Amino acid sequence: MTTKAMSYVSGISDMPLIGKTIGDLFDETVAKHPNNDALISRHQGLRYSYTELQTEVDRCAKALLHMGVEKGERVGIWAPNCAEWCITQFATAKIGAILVNINPSYRTHELEYALKQSGASTLILQGEFKVSHYVNMICELAPELRDSVASQFRSEKLPQLKRVVCLDEDLATEGMWTWSDLMSMHDKTTDAELRELQATLQFDDPINIQYTSGTTGAPKGATLSHHNILNNGYFVARGMDLTDQDRMVIPVPLYHCFGMVMGNLGCITHGATMIYPAEGFDPVTTLQAVAEEKATALYGVPTMFIAELEHPEFDSFDLSTLRTGIMAGSICPIGVMKKVIAKMHMKDVTICYGMTETSPVSFQTKMDAPIEKRVSTVGTIHPHLEVKLVDPETGNVVERGEKGELCTRGYSVMLGYWNNDDATAKSIENGWMHTGDLAEMDEEGYVAITGRIKDMIIRGGENIYPREIEEFLYTHPDVSDVQVIGVPDQKYGEEVMAWVSLHEGKDLSEEEIREFCKGKIAHFKVPRYFKITRDFPMTVTGKIQKFKMREISTEELGLED
Repeated sequence: MTTKAMSYVSGISDMPLIGKTIGDLFDETVAKHPNNDALISRHQGLRYSYTELQTEVDRCAKALLHMGVEKGERVGIWAPNCAEWCITQFATAKIGAILVNINPSYRTHELEYALKQSGASTLILQGEFKVSHYVNMICELAPELRDSVASQFRSEKLPQLKRVVCLDEDLATEGMWTWSDLMSMHDKTTDAELRELQATLQFDDPINIQYTSGTTGAPKGATLSHHNILNNGYFVARGMDLTDQDRMVIPVPLYHCFGMVMGNLGCITHGATMIYPAEGFDPVTTLQAVAEEKATALYGVPTMFIAELEHPEFDSFDLSTLRTGIMAGSICPIGVMKKVIAKMHMKDVTICYGMTETSPVSFQTKMDAPIEKRVSTVGTIHPHLEVKLVDPETGNVVERGEKGELCTRGYSVMLGYWNNDDATAKSIENGWMHTGDLAEMDEEGYVAITGRIKDMIIRGGENIYPREIEEFLYTHPDVSDVQVIGVPDQKYGEEVMAWVSLHEGKDLSEEEIREFCKGKIAHFKVPRYFKITRDFPMTVTGKIQKFKMREISTEELGLED
């Protein structure tokens, strides 16, 4: 009798893990490739060689030290893609400060939570971006910023916040430092003092907090070390055969692992070039960046590639220098993949899968993988990692071909959730990170993601957890009960829908609920569809059946196709 193989794989590699801090590895790359283009921020007109970028990073690091930022302190960054984001990322790593990534779409409610939960002492923010006026929002939480002296700023509502640095000089208030104010302080700290501090840092130290929306309420701060993200960035880039001759266009957001780990750290571990086409994604600026900078690699979620391919001006751009890149965030339709390879010349494009809590990538398709594997699976296990699929009920490893919850173990697993031991204990067991994703593993070790144990919604690459939106909508005085689900969507993969039950005698329109959300939660979390109802489908034991809600809504909204 033949026994089926179990759904367990471990990644082997001829390359050992990097046992260094981000700052030390960055300095080594500068020494090897001093004159290579390091960073090009096209919308800002800024271009840095590795030597020039190192000068800016060291100036920023020394200035932060003079300001009083100490090792272990949390420094929030709330801005779209820009050179200052990258400089701050490496400067904080050099002094051992923990960078707190704040989503540029956050509104006051979410900003206040992130700053308080992380205990951030410093916030670096853009003045405004799109419909977000960051200065007004932080002043709403800390009105003292309007008239205090920057060096003496203290906030009643945000007692741990001591310093605010605004990247937009014209919008900075009296209580804020400007970026040029900050950078002008660099000569108050010596190079020797910076080197001395940098030498004390350990690669297992926490260096980054990224907030993931909570399935049981508030967002949780995944705490990542130098070792976590430096190695993941390195091995993701190695999976594309990246070298010091590669030039990578990064239109994905830096606040997310896709931008700052797979993008920035992927480049600096190989001496490659980081290219930011714009503050936020735009298909034309992305295509222009590829053509004019002769890029060899391009990142994006499937909806980004679709927007580029379908743009009326697509054929006017010379993309012949492209070779590789990454598509991640959701499964790519086979037609899109074929066009990316044929029309965008990305024959070596790869698919990645992971989660913030695993730094993020656990699986990646090989460049020579058959196209069927690239569109139906997330590839094979990453070097130095282990994955098993387990029965969610028993915890036992399932056989190949059977569905099970995907669990990851290895260097990439986060240190834990910041100041949240209970959530950490529920997610990590014997070193295994439980992802909440259901998957199947075939005989060759390729994994296909088949569903989610949790009810996470993926809208255009953004992970949205219904519970967070539900708890926010509960704060409306007329709302008695609310359940949030994802429904199919042609453009974004999924859209957010809320089933809302009102208190007796109350009358609330969809538009009034949308207005209630406006400015308080990120735009992509605001439900597109609403159903005002008194009844939710339930089991005999009273548990809400969200899969039935999804079926009913899909039919009622005519979204079957």
